[in-house]
Amino acid sequence: MGTKLDGTSLFTGISSGMNNTFSVLSNTFKDGVTLANLNSNTATTALTSNSLGTSFKSYLTSNFSNLDKNHDGKLTQDELSNFTNTLATTGISREQLYTLGTSTGMSSSLLNTVIDYFDEIDTNKDGKVTNAEIQDFSVRSEKEKQRKEDLERMLSNMSTFYESNASSTGSLLDYKYLQDEDS
Repeated sequence: MGTKLDGTSLFTGISSGMNNTFSVLSNTFKDGVTLANLNSNTATTALTSNSLGTSFKSYLTSNFSNLDKNHDGKLTQDELSNFTNTLATTGISREQLYTLGTSTGMSSSLLNTVIDYFDEIDTNKDGKVTNAEIQDFSVRSEKEKQRKEDLERMLSNMSTFYESNASSTGSLLDYKYLQDEDS
């Protein structure tokens, strides 16, 4: 991992994708973003004609009852904003990363790293990763990488200093262990 991980772009990308999808859908359906409207071909056509994929629509559809906090049968911008703010503060699950993260257009390297190291990043083991956990993992990874490089450099320097040469009959350490006849 050569660069520091920062989950900000991950959460911003998801929030932006959800908001763009919602904006297109709410402009398409004057009666609001309902489950029936989400399931319609009109929703898919509206999104694809605006160069948006349907992953966010699928997520909204499958999680409609959880997102519709006032249970009026319509998703509002406030309900969606509350959801994205909650993701940003409480974290995102592995499943949400697979569903929402792949649709954001963000660096696949960042997404793949977070998915690959999810269990290590999730330090509180709540099944979600936050931006703070992603950044902390990045710092820990960089420290470990630096520690390994330092250790390898030390070992390399030691092997140079204590050169093992087949023609040599001893090493620099031999002086430390005098033989009985040398005393």
